[in-house]
Amino acid sequence: MAPTGRKSFVHAEDIRGASRLAVDATIGLANLVETMHHNILRTPAVLGKSTQQPAGGITGFVYKSIRGVTRVVGGGIDAVLARLVPLFGGGASSSEREAVLAALNGVLGDHLQHSANPLAIRARFRRGGVALDPKRSALSAAIPGATGKVVVLAHGLCMNDLLWLRHGHDHGAALAVDAGFTPVYLHYNSGLHISTNGHAFADQLEALLRAWPVRVDELAILGHSMGGLVARSACHYAASSGQAWLRRLRTIVFLGTPHHGAPLERGGNWIDAALDASPYTTAFARLGKIRSAGITDLRHGSMLDEDWDDQDRFARSRHKPRALPLPANVACCTIAASLARKSGALAERLLGDGLVPLASALGKHEDASRQLAFPKDRQWVGHGMNHLDLLDRKEVYAQIRRWL
Repeated sequence: MAPTGRKSFVHAEDIRGASRLAVDATIGLANLVETMHHNILRTPAVLGKSTQQPAGGITGFVYKSIRGVTRVVGGGIDAVLARLVPLFGGGASSSEREAVLAALNGVLGDHLQHSANPLAIRARFRRGGVALDPKRSALSAAIPGATGKVVVLAHGLCMNDLLWLRHGHDHGAALAVDAGFTPVYLHYNSGLHISTNGHAFADQLEALLRAWPVRVDELAILGHSMGGLVARSACHYAASSGQAWLRRLRTIVFLGTPHHGAPLERGGNWIDAALDASPYTTAFARLGKIRSAGITDLRHGSMLDEDWDDQDRFARSRHKPRALPLPANVACCTIAASLARKSGALAERLLGDGLVPLASALGKHEDASRQLAFPKDRQWVGHGMNHLDLLDRKEVYAQIRRWL
């Protein structure tokens, strides 16, 4: 059901998912403490060789017992809650619940999916928080005024489709009124690899346009932050598999997209390396490695399977993702934000929009082979605004409307 009111609705599945996370956290904490305990007992030098191996003897037996009891108790709780879920059903949701789930998936989404946790978000298209059934009859009923101009909006990391509405403005809804577009919103687990979401986005767009109630003459995509990388990945895989929707795509507008990565994730990777340098702190390096695959992909803007397949995504290496050009025969436009009030200010170069550097959002790179070919008239910088201001500032929307 669509999110309603301001109450925080909790589903039975939410409780079940939270209990699984509590079990996972307890086991993970036991592993962390065991590693630290084992390394201290070995009394190595401060920068000596560390070990991630489990402790032996009585110490190892104690930690093994803790993990065993936790799994037994957790399994019992999960079995009971699984029987209660059908009795309570899904029920209504709320914007607060949706925001918490989105943030949780952004940070731990790959773990949630791999552990089959019911809190994991499944990629799909929604309108008003309601999932769209990709069948022609269902779409006709859900979108009675569907037009042949479709705009798909893809949100960023730790966000969801409802957050396109900010301070009373929604780019998709405004384009429906001003330009005759029918907006559709992608809702996805932003903690998964960007390429995983790229595959899913491409496949779902193919199904959506095949079942669309009227002929689609024009398709546009708005991608905020990570959503822009997911869109580029989707275009790549659609071209590889010959999907039809790519031939309808006319325009992509990127809003604060970190085409060449974001410094916060690179900083996190340096912290991992520093903690792992000593056997006395190596256990704490595990805490940094909790962060999701989606987050680590933002280090350099990885959009393809080969960027992470058979790779240690936490390793300090000079490995860079494969350079991926902008999709051919599509008008690609980029909007960047700057905290600086005027162009050329030091804050513009150092801070960007607070999360994404200006050069990354504009596709500029010191390596010419990685430079993205955005024409000058398809680049725009908004000054005195941050990363989230791109969602609702009137001058940003005015530029989007001009391009579309």
